[in-house]
Amino acid sequence: MGGPLVIPVRDMLHEIIRRYNEAVYDTDRPRAMKVIDEAVAAGVTPEEVVFSVVIPGLEGMIDSISKKFTHNLAQHFMAAQIAAAVTDAMVARFAVPPASEGRVVIGNAHGDIHSLGKRIVIGCLRALMIDVVDLGVNVAPEDFVDAAVKQEAGVIAISSLMVHTARGPKGPVGVRQLLRAMDLEGRIKIVVGGAAYRFNENLYTIVEADAWAPDGISAGRVILDLLRERKP
Repeated sequence: MGGPLVIPVRDMLHEIIRRYNEAVYDTDRPRAMKVIDEAVAAGVTPEEVVFSVVIPGLEGMIDSISKKFTHNLAQHFMAAQIAAAVTDAMVARFAVPPASEGRVVIGNAHGDIHSLGKRIVIGCLRALMIDVVDLGVNVAPEDFVDAAVKQEAGVIAISSLMVHTARGPKGPVGVRQLLRAMDLEGRIKIVVGGAAYRFNENLYTIVEADAWAPDGISAGRVILDLLRERKP
């Protein structure tokens, strides 16, 4: 008699992706982790989990979750946290440590203490192999720039829930002025996000940012693109 039936790993990926995405959409972290654990036990490599399941799934959620849950920050938060948790677990098991896509310093604008949106972005960035330095809330322009220079970050990400913290002199405008004065504009980009920018999609240009994102999940892709543009 022949041995047990062996299903090629790549033939399993479609079903793994489907089950994983369903768990993420249901914000069921234990089920998502179980799907991944079973996949690895069946022969899927940690690298395949991250690059063929988690990252494509995160990119797909930019459209599907944003359309269904535009105002549901909890949904965005859980999706990002699941992706980050799976990525962290798998990266620790990579045969060769993955190269970072770059580094970001992130924080809430001066006067703003609403951090949920920022935490969503951090989860997405970690899942996309981006190093993140979280400066917290109520961050002054000088602190953003000092940290970016010290950490050799390619992007400063600034979150603002309120319009006045987005437009104020100690928000992105203040960061831009410092970058300009230090001749760093070509080296460090500014990305903004948060509720303030959804009221006016042109606000990011008014505050002199390089880009903006309407939600935490799409922010990961916007920042990743900017980091890749900087690479030689």
